Amino acid sequence: MLLMKTNTSPVLPAEVQEYVHLQRQIHDALRKEHPEWVEPNGESPMCDFYEARLTEQLETFTRRGSNARKEDFPSQ
Repeated sequence: MLLMKTNTSPVLPAEVQEYVHLQRQIHDALRKEHPEWVEPNGESPMCDFYEARLTEQLETFTRRGSNARKEDFPSQ
């Protein structure tokens, strides 16, 4: 018998699609804006860093909800 976690909040497929679309836009925009960050093999550690940082901030905002303030997101 398989047990399923029921105490987690469901994520709507539309929200997931929007989030994935946003990530793709950011990914493409960073590489277009900063081609010097892209290595010959197509990898970009600098773009990866910025994408990961934005993901952290979005997750923080999502956890805190609409009560999050600008001060909660330290700039670098």
